[in-house]
Amino acid sequence: MELSALREKLLKRLLEALPGALAHEPMRAVPVGSTIPNFQHKLPPKPGAVLILLYEEAGHIKFPLIVRPEYAGAHSGQISLPGGKAEIGEDAIQTALREGEEEIGIDRTQVDVIGKLTDFFVIPSNFLVTPVVGIIHDPIFRADAREVSRIISCTLFDLLLEGAIKTKEITAAGKYRMMAPHFEIDGEVVWGATAMMLNEFRTVLLEP
Repeated sequence: MELSALREKLLKRLLEALPGALAHEPMRAVPVGSTIPNFQHKLPPKPGAVLILLYEEAGHIKFPLIVRPEYAGAHSGQISLPGGKAEIGEDAIQTALREGEEEIGIDRTQVDVIGKLTDFFVIPSNFLVTPVVGIIHDPIFRADAREVSRIISCTLFDLLLEGAIKTKEITAAGKYRMMAPHFEIDGEVVWGATAMMLNEFRTVLLEP
């Protein structure tokens, strides 16, 4: 499918009821063994947004993911979509575009916003995240030195393959054994919240 045709499909489809949890839950990691994460939050979730940014390159439709740096936090070293916490007064689209500009160097004014997927609660960090879908032509990516250690260029076709979803045991936060459904992209294991949000996008794209 060409990017222009995909755009027209998504413009209509993202206005309709979305699969939401039906697509999220099959990708949820399950604890293994006796050490189980226990995340309790006293405050309501913080609003945030991520950007699924489609572009065409060498005849393929692609989107970027980022590798987070290693740090003392819940998402150290993980693979994620560009995005982050909303600033005061921002809506989800404004947050996603600003974070995309800050983290991967795109020009936010060049993004054609197509729509949004289902809001997703990221339990470990207490964020309610809105995935925003957009299109950009001829992007020039530049990784933010502080927030991004590497930008991964993902081919949409690989996400849609029948055997794209795999499962294996991983160690989260250096101590929690988890059996994690995931996508393998560019040699990286994409699991957790990012995989769950991407699976909703995948589910929508695979609809007849």
